[in-house]
Amino acid sequence: MLRESNYWLFLRKIRQLKIFNLKKNKSMNYSTIKTAVACSLVAALGLAETAQAQEPTVFGGRSQYRTWSIGVNGGVTLPAVVTGYSSPFGGQENLFDYNVREYYGISLRKQFSHLFSLQGNLNRGRIFAANHGSAGPVAGRGATPGSFESAETQVQLAGSISGVFQLLTIDFLRRENAVNFYASAGFGLMAYTPTNYTDRDGNSGAATGEGSFGPDGDRDYILERYIPVGVGVKFKLSDRVALDLGHTMNYTGGNNLYGLVANNNRTDKFSYTYAGLEFSLGSSSKPDLTWHNPVSTLYDELKDPSLRNELEALKQRVSTLEGLVDELSRDEDGDGVSDKFDKCPGTPAGTQVDGSGCPIKFPEPQTQAAASTYQNIQFEFDSSVLKTESYSTLDKLSSDLRQSGGSVTLDGHASSEGTEAYNLNLSRDRANSVKQYLVNSGVDASKINIQAFGESAPIASNATEEGRILNRRVEIKVNR
Repeated sequence: MLRESNYWLFLRKIRQLKIFNLKKNKSMNYSTIKTAVACSLVAALGLAETAQAQEPTVFGGRSQYRTWSIGVNGGVTLPAVVTGYSSPFGGQENLFDYNVREYYGISLRKQFSHLFSLQGNLNRGRIFAANHGSAGPVAGRGATPGSFESAETQVQLAGSISGVFQLLTIDFLRRENAVNFYASAGFGLMAYTPTNYTDRDGNSGAATGEGSFGPDGDRDYILERYIPVGVGVKFKLSDRVALDLGHTMNYTGGNNLYGLVANNNRTDKFSYTYAGLEFSLGSSSKPDLTWHNPVSTLYDELKDPSLRNELEALKQRVSTLEGLVDELSRDEDGDGVSDKFDKCPGTPAGTQVDGSGCPIKFPEPQTQAAASTYQNIQFEFDSSVLKTESYSTLDKLSSDLRQSGGSVTLDGHASSEGTEAYNLNLSRDRANSVKQYLVNSGVDASKINIQAFGESAPIASNATEEGRILNRRVEIKVNR
């Protein structure tokens, strides 16, 4: 059995909307036309969205992009930050006096917009601090008594979560970002073990407090909170890989990063300068949100020729509908029927009128229906639109009804294609189409009754196309 497609359903609804706009009933008003305008706008916007579903759009959301990435990094540490030298060993003269140590880690990042992301970091490594100037040895305290001139700290594990803010992008005359400058800040915890040395090179006189750390003095490590603050720059190497160069300053919450030394009243700090690679995760069919350029996407949408054509077409439709609204809203005699459809203009105030704007003539009581003397009104497959060849029959019926004041019953029928429910509605639409024509020609709407039979009363076999053509009909029964 044939089924009507969504496409034909859509066309039939449009035809019904047009027929509704031509109805000659008193409910024709401005709000009806506004509804039609709103439906047109929604349809146009829906088509535009479908056309652009294959490419990222300005308001398409994060699901259009890859938002997860994983990275590896490695570099060196210094016992100083840009705000000053941190370790308890004084006498530093310049940057090149510091002894660097290795530091490395992994990261996992979630991008929430082209400007902001959250990044988790895990790091290990060493930090070294020493007295290279004229300052004397530093006294130890607690579990590490003695005099020391250097310290090396083994960071067993440091974990942090940071917010990353993209500050500036450079596209090198392209609309796709290739270089991103960023800043970050966060919070973390680190476990470390410091070892003090009696010489400046960290070779002799090692003293550590292992086994005496922690609240109960039984740990081999110190657990301390810290705040990482950093800046960096990323270079896009490919659609999946980026080079990451950065510098992070780490501000701890304690004064024992470089060992248990006396008279150290400052919280300790160290910096990490690194290089790394970051790998974007997710589907290859999606771009990386990290490198997303919203201005470029907006530009593409505004400059898309198909979108501009659709916008111009939509403007034309709105302009046409506005003109139709103005035309249909005019009703000079105030009878509730638009001047466009008013066949009796200038009706006195208070007169009851029919859908065509003419005074209603109340008929005598109806008599029993007489046999129909009019041929059936035939329809095309899956259609409720009148054929032009039916106009002569309907014009004659309209003339007879207006002269006699009689009434008519319209029986709608359908062939058996489609479901019974669908065919029932189709037969009702066909009867309404005939009624609409009669009302527009001046017949009182109250004199017209309609009945819908669907496919239940065929006059020919539905097994052949010839029979189905005869069954797509409206029968006319005139009441005398």
